[in-house]
Amino acid sequence: MPGTIDLRSDTITKPTPAMRDAMSRAPVGDDVLGDDPTVIELERRTAEILGKEAAVYMPSGTMTNQVAIRCHTEPGDEILCDANAHSYLYECGGPAAISGATCRLLAGVRGIFTAHDVVAALRPANVHYPRTRLVCVENTHNRGGGSIWPLGQIGEVAQVAREANLKMHLDGARLWNASVASGAPERQYAKHFDSVSVCFSKGLGAPVGSALAGAAEFIDKARRFRKMLGGGMRQAGIIAAGALYALEHHRQRLAEDHANAKRLAEGISKLSGIDLDPALVETNIVILRVMSMPPEKLAAKLKGEGVLILAIGPDKIRAVTNLMVTEQDIDEALRVFRKVVSS
Repeated sequence: MPGTIDLRSDTITKPTPAMRDAMSRAPVGDDVLGDDPTVIELERRTAEILGKEAAVYMPSGTMTNQVAIRCHTEPGDEILCDANAHSYLYECGGPAAISGATCRLLAGVRGIFTAHDVVAALRPANVHYPRTRLVCVENTHNRGGGSIWPLGQIGEVAQVAREANLKMHLDGARLWNASVASGAPERQYAKHFDSVSVCFSKGLGAPVGSALAGAAEFIDKARRFRKMLGGGMRQAGIIAAGALYALEHHRQRLAEDHANAKRLAEGISKLSGIDLDPALVETNIVILRVMSMPPEKLAAKLKGEGVLILAIGPDKIRAVTNLMVTEQDIDEALRVFRKVVSS
């Protein structure tokens, strides 16, 4: 919508002029046949940043997550993940439908569980039980409000997972945000995982795509399941060029989104009828509890004033800062929030 401040998600970002120029000039080939040079370079660079042997480009983060789960598990296996994990809540029951796997849900704090939680969920070797095969971590955690996993805690979870002969998958759709906010390189997080999914079309602002990274043999297997699920693309270099541009030029600017989210949170927290602790806003996601009216009503009122947000529960709304939103937009959004809430 022209003239609106769109805080619904960081998926609403549009390619910058420089990104469009890179896309228009991209050399292309047939990606399924393995000869699209731009896709090849994007996969090489992604694997390099994450410290992995190889990567494969896919249309979406849902596909990279579900392909990873399919590679790691067999029908009847069990996955350990947080109760609010994206791969469990927002991917259409993919683990069950695609892999025949069940999810055992852990009660993390803002999406972050402990090594003790993993140990407590392990099943004894018994023919009656499903086989636990995989631990999934989401960093940053969407429903956790963009929360960042502490590196030490990831290491502890990884250690107990290895001792139990479990694989580790990272849903790193917003790993770029975690890296910029914490100062830890992406590969420092990724080293604990057998597979890592990263997204280019959220904070980085590319129009399409995610990548799955891991060992070369694992990625060869992932390519087969990508094809099976309809994710094989042809002259994909046109969109891969946008992702490659974003990877090289938009990662560090995520700090601007984080600063804008903090500015928004601090302003909203002062309003009556709102429950929000700005200290919990670590990256670009702001989740607040609305006590003065139903969240859908607040969202509708804000929309009428040109600010878009999402109602995500019976008393919560979510606002996500992104490439399309400036500091001036945040100040205007705060003015609208004050007007709407006070009325």
